[in-house]
Amino acid sequence: MKLSTKVRYSVRLMIDLAMHGAKGPVLLRDIARRQNISEKYLGHLVPLLKSAGLINATRGSKGGFVLVGFSSVITLKDIIEAVEGELSLAGETGGFWGEATNGIAQVLDSFTLKDIAEQEKAKEDGLSYSI
Repeated sequence: MKLSTKVRYSVRLMIDLAMHGAKGPVLLRDIARRQNISEKYLGHLVPLLKSAGLINATRGSKGGFVLVGFSSVITLKDIIEAVEGELSLAGETGGFWGEATNGIAQVLDSFTLKDIAEQEKAKEDGLSYSI
């Protein structure tokens, strides 16, 4: 199973907000530049994240996007479900597929945006490496 581009880019947008939004709203063009993603593509993701209550937009000279709530409460599952809908491997089925869906949901729910942003920050600072 591979995550869609929509999911991957939404997660990157949210990580960027978590990392750069502490001082106030972040411009979409700045996120696009840092993440090397088309601003137009990100613009299609914003309404999904807004309607899920994960981000908010402010207008004006100091406008941009901010997280709604703390990055320590927004989970990877929240972001995925905001752009793809409810997590389900095989529709409404129970049994094995239901258990598999629940297992994946639990793992995704255990990773907060704060956790992921801290891992990304450590990579940028050279404090993390792959083996």
